[in-house]
Amino acid sequence: MTVLLQPKPPLVSREGQTLRGGSLVVRYANLVKLPHTVFALPFALLGVLAAARIAPVAWTDVAWVVVAFTSARFVAMGVNRIADREVDARNPRTRARELPSGRLSVEQAWGAVVVAAVVFFAAAWALNPLALALAPLALLWITIYSYTKRWTHWSHLWLGFALAIAPAGGYIAIAGRWSDPTHALLVIAAGVTAWVGGFDIFYALQDVDFDREHGLKSAAVRFGEARSILLAKLLHGSAIVGFAWYGVLVGFGAAYYVGVALAALVIAWEHRLVHPTDLSRLDRAFFTMNGLVSIIVFLGALIDQVLA
Repeated sequence: MTVLLQPKPPLVSREGQTLRGGSLVVRYANLVKLPHTVFALPFALLGVLAAARIAPVAWTDVAWVVVAFTSARFVAMGVNRIADREVDARNPRTRARELPSGRLSVEQAWGAVVVAAVVFFAAAWALNPLALALAPLALLWITIYSYTKRWTHWSHLWLGFALAIAPAGGYIAIAGRWSDPTHALLVIAAGVTAWVGGFDIFYALQDVDFDREHGLKSAAVRFGEARSILLAKLLHGSAIVGFAWYGVLVGFGAAYYVGVALAALVIAWEHRLVHPTDLSRLDRAFFTMNGLVSIIVFLGALIDQVLA
């Protein structure tokens, strides 16, 4: 008697920085990669610290800033996952995500996005009129990012500016107005844009073959692995300059610059982990190193504020 054996489905590995468990809360957290909040939230709080030099800060204001940032990021990542669900289903690296795997439905994702958007506008309203007036523009920019890989190789910088809204938003949330000097917020926004753009180029390296095959665009597709890593180095060097310059414009002291210097060392180590012919340590470089960068810069500013 012939026994027909059914082939086993290929194993799909879980992405890094995802939570284990099957509860609805865990599934929503994994939908938006909740641990990645660590990248830009410290920069939102850096904006709060800068504004604290010219305006009083209540703990309720800080709480609303955290709520506004977290909900806006949920909207952005939720829309990104919805927009990319069919592409993710074809990519071996991403097919285990919540939407292509069926752990969440598109309707569930959209429902959560709408709730998060309402929370975001409520937080902006609770902060001040300028924050509320700018909220629709911020939400529009961060949601359009999800479609940029279809038409530009520079989606990394679009994402960078999306996260660069964080320090400007944190400042405006407390001060209720733009910075003085005017270019101070533009400088930190440029620094964050360059920093995020650089590490997002790293992130895109793992999908370069898939992106080429499916007509998606990135710096790695356009320039190749080696030149993309060089571009990331140039962007990260520019980011450190931007962080330091912002400290001068705002008036931060020595502790802040120690933080920036340590962040520069972390970024330098990050680049030692990634090589065009060896991407095995890319996940470590992407998450661990860049999570440290934002935290270290913020802690430098916080220590400076406490000691002032």
